Amino acid sequence: MSHPNTLFPRRSVPDLSIETLDRGIWRLADRSPERFALLVFYRGLHCPICSKSLGDLEKRLAGFEDRGTEVIAISNDNEERARKSKQDWGLEKLNIGYGLSLDQAREWGLFVSSGIGMSSVGVEEPAMFSEPGLFLVRSDGTLYFSSVQTMPFARPHFADIVGALDIVISKNYPARGEVVDHTRQGV
Repeated sequence: MSHPNTLFPRRSVPDLSIETLDRGIWRLADRSPERFALLVFYRGLHCPICSKSLGDLEKRLAGFEDRGTEVIAISNDNEERARKSKQDWGLEKLNIGYGLSLDQAREWGLFVSSGIGMSSVGVEEPAMFSEPGLFLVRSDGTLYFSSVQTMPFARPHFADIVGALDIVISKNYPARGEVVDHTRQGV
């Protein structure tokens, strides 16, 4: 059985409107990146792995921008927790979105976990929050690539994604995984 809200490559993704810390409301439908929008959904302030992951993403922003890719990192955290993440994790350039609802998370096919108290970094987990997901969306609003996880571990490496973009762009490599019904040929 597949996750109830699986998104498929080459098909439109749900629109997303989210508050950001420093850039007002970010709405996917209003974006016009040269090639892609990279949406990185992270668990929130309580997650030490998110800290390392977003720190790495911050270092690679120029690489994404050079390849026509706009980047945003999004969590269920409220503004206060998102601002603390930005400050504590040293995220100076990364666009941080906050206040993702659990309904929005489900629309994007993200998995939702129940909080289990204090995390290993001494921050209380929210009652519920979404697990990590990464979506590379073409400028036409269709999904190119996604990675959705049930755990915080073993996320795709941003260096690999930046490198893959060079191949994708130079070879005009198509989105893969687009077959919805494998029992019907040509669909």
